[in-house]
Amino acid sequence: MRALIVDDEPIARKVLRDELELMDSMEVVGEAQNGEDALREISSSKPDIVFLDIEMPVMSGFEVLEHLNSGHLPAIIMVTAYDQHAIRAFEAGAVDYLLKPIGLHRLRQAVQRARRIVGNPLEAAENVALLQGIAPPTRTPGVPKVHKIVGRLGEDFFLLNPDEVLAFQAEGDTTWIITARQRYTATQNLKSIEERLQNGGFRRIHRNALVNTEQIRKMSSITSQRWLVTLNNGQEFVVSKRQAKNVRDILHW
Repeated sequence: MRALIVDDEPIARKVLRDELELMDSMEVVGEAQNGEDALREISSSKPDIVFLDIEMPVMSGFEVLEHLNSGHLPAIIMVTAYDQHAIRAFEAGAVDYLLKPIGLHRLRQAVQRARRIVGNPLEAAENVALLQGIAPPTRTPGVPKVHKIVGRLGEDFFLLNPDEVLAFQAEGDTTWIITARQRYTATQNLKSIEERLQNGGFRRIHRNALVNTEQIRKMSSITSQRWLVTLNNGQEFVVSKRQAKNVRDILHW
């Protein structure tokens, strides 16, 4: 496996490199001393695993994660001297967090855990989305951090912000993520997506459709219990009788 070490401390990088190079089937393909360098190295060397320090100048480890939205998404093992981040990560099911100073036994455990998702792009993407979701808020205080939605386009996976999604639409066994420019295949079914976004601005308008209320351009009455919703991209959805109350609630805003 190909590993990238990201840490602003040269000694910490050297110690970790020496220990990794003692492991079978492990190659250190690069090092980075800050977040900007890390993004360039991830793009160019395409490592399988990134050991990512949290506290760094220029760009923190969590800020690096925010920029990982598409393309090559490696398994991420966060490295920190602060256990509060590690506790939150483990509770959320992250691949692994290593507390400094790193013991050899814990390092081997982390590599073994990461090895299981290397070669599985979907699991790697879900892991990055998970880590982004538990990052300390960098937005308006009091506003909950949104979780990224994982979408697939061909062989690539993309991490999408919920506010760029117009709607989710189920067709048979496939759930589509509809944005202004593209349609992606969702990695979860509509029910799971609705539960994940239950505190967001999405409303179920049909058993097969979940729409972003901020992206509704027009609502037209077809009958007393039938509505036609038009989104900002011009796409139309018919509201089911069962979900008519959701539309009436929107009209009252």
